[in-house]
Amino acid sequence: MLHRGVFLCFLLGMLIILPLVLLAPQPVLAAGDSYVNRYLQAREPVALELDAEGNTRLFSAQDLSVGKVLFEQNCMNCHVGGATLPDPMISLSLADLQGATPPRSNINGLVSYLREPMTYDGSEETFWCRQVPESWMPQAEVENLAAFVIRAAQKAPGWGVDNFES
Repeated sequence: MLHRGVFLCFLLGMLIILPLVLLAPQPVLAAGDSYVNRYLQAREPVALELDAEGNTRLFSAQDLSVGKVLFEQNCMNCHVGGATLPDPMISLSLADLQGATPPRSNINGLVSYLREPMTYDGSEETFWCRQVPESWMPQAEVENLAAFVIRAAQKAPGWGVDNFES
């Protein structure tokens, strides 16, 4: 009989405490994921070049984390680690993004490329990279994707390099 009373008290206690624990507010990962914090050094918002005129915009760790997820879902089949599998001579390194015509090393330039992919020299449309229309990815999302790629090109070790030992 004593065991039954202890068991009922325990069960009643669990019925009261468990919902409180499960429904308690969880900490928000406002700072984004660990890769973005560690390798992209984005614990605080980072200013990225918006256009060729040098205008900048701040992107939070959360923005870059959203961009990372979009990159993983939509680009990683061809761009593992910033490489470009269909054309290994041109990567997503900062130098290659800057060397494209027009340059793709700022948010607007890379977004324009994603909306209408062109060859590296800008002379014609390319079929290697799929077009990202507004109906598929809204402007804010494609800007976060571009911000992730550019910040990775700036900071991530091994991103788009020919030799991973460098």
